[in-house]
Amino acid sequence: MNYKVIFLALVLFTMYSCKKEGNPPPDTKDPDTEIPDTDDEAGREVLVWVDANSNVFGTYGRFSDKEGIVEIMDILEDSGVTGLVIDVKGSSGYTMYPSAYTGEITERDGKTRLSDYVPYMISEAKKRNFKVYLSIVTFVDGDRRGFGYVFDNPTYRSKYESIVVKNTAGTLGPISETGKNVFVNPAAPEVQEKALNIIKEIVGKFDLDGMILDYGRYTDITADFSDFSKQQFISFLETKYNDTQAKNMNFPSDIVSSWRESSGQILPSATGKYYKQWLIYRSQVIKDFMGEARAAVKSVKPNVEFGVYVGSWYTTYYQVGVNWASEDYDPFQDFEVRFDWASPGYGETGYAEELDILMTGNYFTQIMLADNPVTAGMKYHWWSIEGSLNGASYITKDKVPLYGSIDVGNVSYANKGEITKAIRYILSRTSGGIMLFDVVHMYAPQYNQLKETLFDAVKAGIKN
Repeated sequence: MNYKVIFLALVLFTMYSCKKEGNPPPDTKDPDTEIPDTDDEAGREVLVWVDANSNVFGTYGRFSDKEGIVEIMDILEDSGVTGLVIDVKGSSGYTMYPSAYTGEITERDGKTRLSDYVPYMISEAKKRNFKVYLSIVTFVDGDRRGFGYVFDNPTYRSKYESIVVKNTAGTLGPISETGKNVFVNPAAPEVQEKALNIIKEIVGKFDLDGMILDYGRYTDITADFSDFSKQQFISFLETKYNDTQAKNMNFPSDIVSSWRESSGQILPSATGKYYKQWLIYRSQVIKDFMGEARAAVKSVKPNVEFGVYVGSWYTTYYQVGVNWASEDYDPFQDFEVRFDWASPGYGETGYAEELDILMTGNYFTQIMLADNPVTAGMKYHWWSIEGSLNGASYITKDKVPLYGSIDVGNVSYANKGEITKAIRYILSRTSGGIMLFDVVHMYAPQYNQLKETLFDAVKAGIKN
C-alpha cells in the first residue's frame, strides 16, 4: 500500500496551557502489544522540558517558588530523569532573565517569577547531576494575546512582523491579524542578528550543557510574503538559477495561485511556476541561520552542544521552511519514499550536520507500526512513533544523536501504561535518548488528558 494515502494534514494543538505542535492521527491498537527487544547500547538520556508559561506563570504551575522547584526536581531525579530543557525565551519574545537585547518577563496573570529563576534552576539541576539545556522560541516575538516585544516596539513590528496569507482569497496581512503568535520574518538580517545576540548572551551568562532552538522556522506555508522576502527571493532566483525574468514575476501568484482551507489551515490549492523554488529558498534561509547559530554558540563556549526541536512529520515539515534531514539525503531522488513537493536542489538545504542534538516530536498515540492494520506492513509511517523514528534515522543518515520525544499531556493516550510503553520504546531505539514534554503535565492533572499525575508512568518507562 502507498503510505501517502494515510497522511493527515498537519494541525497544531490548541489544547491546554502548555503545548507543542503535533497531529496524532486516529489509530487502533492492541493494549497487549509487546515492545520488542532492541540494542542494549541505545541512548539512555532522559530530558524533561520545562515550559515557562505553564510552569512559572500557569495557574497550576509549581515553578514560581523555590519549594515547588525543589519538590518537583526531587521527584524527577527519583524517576530517572537525567536532564532538563529550560525555556528561557518564550512566545512573548521576552526572556526569563535580564537581557541586553529584549525585554524581561517577570510577571503574568498574577504570578511573579523568581528574580534568580534561571540560575536557581540551573543550580538545582546541577545538584542532581542533571544536564542543563536552555531553549528559546527563536522566531516568535509576540504572544497571540497581544503582549510581547513586537507590541512594545512598533517600529520593529512594522518592519519584521511576518506577512502571511490570511484566507482562501489570498489576502495578505500581518500575522497578528490572524490570532496566532507573532512570528517575525526569519529571512530579515536584523531578525537573525537579534536572535544570534540572544543566543550568545545565554551561552555566555549561564552554566549550560546545550542550547536548543525551538520554533526556528516560518509559521507555516502561508509565510512570509513580505516585500523583503519577494526581493530576496528574486535575488535567489537570479543567483542560483540565472533567472533573468524573475524580477517580472507576479508575486505571490507565481508561487501559489490559489488557496484552500483544510482542518483550520490555509494551504495551497494550485501552485505557480516558482513554488518549488520558493520551498528551497525558505529552507535555505533556515539552514543558513542554523549554521550561524551553531557558530554563535561555539564562539562563546565551544563545548556547549547546539540542537533543535522539530516536529517528526518530515512529510509536511517543508511547509514551515525546515529541512532537518542530512544534506546527503535527497528527497527528490528517493524512489523508496517519494515526496511530491521535493525538487532538484532541495536536499542541499538539509541541516542535520549543523547539530549536536536533534529532538523530534513523536507526538502520536500509535506506538508500533503493527498496532494498526493499515500501517502494519509499512516502514516509514510518519504518524506513529516507530514509523517516525525509522524515518528520522533514515533521512538524517544517523549524522546527529536523535532524541525522540513524546507529549505526555496533550496527546490522548488510552492510559498511563501507553505512556510507559512509548517511553520504553523510544529509549530502546534512539541514539541520544528521549525528551518528555512537559513537566507540568506530569504533576498537574488539570494539564493532561488522563487527569492524573503521571510520574509513576514516566518512572516505569525509564527504569523498566
